[in-house]
Amino acid sequence: MKGVPTHCPYCALQCATTLHPVDRPGAVEVRPRDFPTNRGGLCRKGWTAPDVLTVPDRLTMPLVRDAAGTLVETSWDAALDFVAERIRSLQRDHGHDSVAVFGGGGLTNEKAYALGKFARVALKTANVDYNGRFCMSSAAAATNRAFGIDRGLPFPLADLGGAGAVLLVGSNIAETMPPAVAHLQGARDAGRLLVVDPRRSATAGLTEDGAGIHLQATPGSDLALMLALTHVVLQEGLADTTYLNERVDDAEVLFRSTASWWPERAERVTGVPAATIRRAARVLAAAAPVHGGAGAFILTGRGAEQHSKGTDTVTACINLALALGLPGRLGSGYGCITGQGNGQGGREHGQKADQLPGYRSIADPAARAHVAGVWGVDPSELPGPGKSAVELINALGTTGGPKALLVHGSNLLVSAPRLASVRERLSALDLLVVADVVPSETALLADVVFPVTQWAEEEGTMTSLEGRVLRRRAAVAPPGEVRSDLAVFAGLASRLGCTAAFSTDPGEVFDELRLASKGGKADYSGITWERIDAGEALFWPVPFEGHPGTPRLFADGFATPDGRAHVVPVDHRPVADDLNATAPMYLVTGRLLQHYQSGAQTRRVPELAEAEPEVFAEIHPRVAAQLGIADGRPVRLRTDRGSMVLPARVTADVRPDTVFVPFHFGGSGAVNELTNDALDPVSRMPEFKACAVEVTAAALPVTGVSA
Repeated sequence: MKGVPTHCPYCALQCATTLHPVDRPGAVEVRPRDFPTNRGGLCRKGWTAPDVLTVPDRLTMPLVRDAAGTLVETSWDAALDFVAERIRSLQRDHGHDSVAVFGGGGLTNEKAYALGKFARVALKTANVDYNGRFCMSSAAAATNRAFGIDRGLPFPLADLGGAGAVLLVGSNIAETMPPAVAHLQGARDAGRLLVVDPRRSATAGLTEDGAGIHLQATPGSDLALMLALTHVVLQEGLADTTYLNERVDDAEVLFRSTASWWPERAERVTGVPAATIRRAARVLAAAAPVHGGAGAFILTGRGAEQHSKGTDTVTACINLALALGLPGRLGSGYGCITGQGNGQGGREHGQKADQLPGYRSIADPAARAHVAGVWGVDPSELPGPGKSAVELINALGTTGGPKALLVHGSNLLVSAPRLASVRERLSALDLLVVADVVPSETALLADVVFPVTQWAEEEGTMTSLEGRVLRRRAAVAPPGEVRSDLAVFAGLASRLGCTAAFSTDPGEVFDELRLASKGGKADYSGITWERIDAGEALFWPVPFEGHPGTPRLFADGFATPDGRAHVVPVDHRPVADDLNATAPMYLVTGRLLQHYQSGAQTRRVPELAEAEPEVFAEIHPRVAAQLGIADGRPVRLRTDRGSMVLPARVTADVRPDTVFVPFHFGGSGAVNELTNDALDPVSRMPEFKACAVEVTAAALPVTGVSA
């Protein structure tokens, strides 16, 4: 039987699959499908994705917390009526901004669009943001100020296959999106895969046996390393001077901002030998078109971006790419490896605090007028920019802050930094509403829980890491009383007396999204489901229906007023919570092959949970010996935010000054209890990736978190 063609529910690679219903209610069998991104491959998470559809604790009925404090089943009408009444009461007493909305990068384009519209038109609140602020926001800020536009990969992923060199900065794609590794084979065969990571991750391991170079930099020092690489390119005459003169606004800024970052200075900051820095710069330059190479790419991931200087770190990567003449060249460029399934589309259509659909600025009068016209409201009725994610969370339940929060597609009690503070702020709310598919840690704290559809039960579109718009298709009916998030928005909007239309039909919502995005940077107006269903590969922008899409950006210029790339001078600075006498090591966080994001889905899949059942701390053997910590024995980690006890995993894959902990686990295993919420001044990204930590042997035999 022919299966239903769709895409994996997890990362932004969006591997193509077909779903085949089996003879169990709501269950499907998944098979990989040939597609340019995954080439018929599928990772372990993708193979087991159907298990989440039928987990024993799947949410199937609305829940409301009763007088005894227990979540009990209720009807949709009762739950919606209760939430609407509480919203009306709170806004009557405290104003429109007393209600906030928090979205997610896994929502379909239609749901992300409807969420932003619901917040601004039905609730009339400025307080809306989403968990993409924790993911790609630093790269987005950097590419916007350099190129005038943000599309994670401004080229098809398949272009990497022909490259002579690829530099990965803070990305472990061998574990986060394994099928993508096939696209690195050309660079590996040439001996020019360069990986910047404080760990010998699975991706760093791909550089072994002559396949490339692992630059095992000190946590938080990627910016200094990029400045030094650019210094070598410029000082050794390896730059593409013709490109700089023709396509960049001020090449002199590159020279001035990197002049003092000679490799020996960078070695003292990064721990990477000066000779290795010079070698890496020369290897990358040799692959650049200006030197007759096959092409080169510089790609960043969360390891470079989740810092209080993440925007500047990405900017330094872009500046290196500009020095080599890569962006806008066929077979070369800079790109950000988007993580969440719809991390790209999720940040384009209005669930971000400062944006309207089409990647428009909510502060732009023309953008406000256009979108208000589509929504049938006066532009003056639209609120202005709201608080970013961490700032919004920190304001919850405070004097003058939001009294209610509606959460869609996010698990804040695992994924946000400084979790003790997050828990305190959520508990201070008068109303917490969570829409989810399983009882996540955040849902279990809610006053109302709405059971909503997931990937194989819904229609819609997703936008991959390369800006390609893809169709999500339903293969099975949702269980019980499960409804779409679109139904939640529509049901609440009507009860709040909103006269604007909120369709529950995802096709109708997409057509409205097309109109709202028309003329914006992320223009979807020429994309139709019929074109996608017919097999067209449509990369935005697609400004009219006959337009073929834009697989590669910047060939004829950048999306800046003068058409040139803008060089922004940056300089290295330490992590916000740097090493000190009582906390002499770095704590870094990251992902595992078996799990995804907060783990709310993958921790419920037996095969994945059995493979990695609990949190752990990777510690270098030398440090373990000094502290008397044996493999598998408990270790205590303490930062200024709290402490936790967890089993040690002793391995030489991590630097001696570094402890690595995966962030997929909740409760007592949630490492974000310890992470820092210091913000990047441009992107407002919190500094998840590095902070000072004290490491000691622990007598307790169990995992646990304490204040």
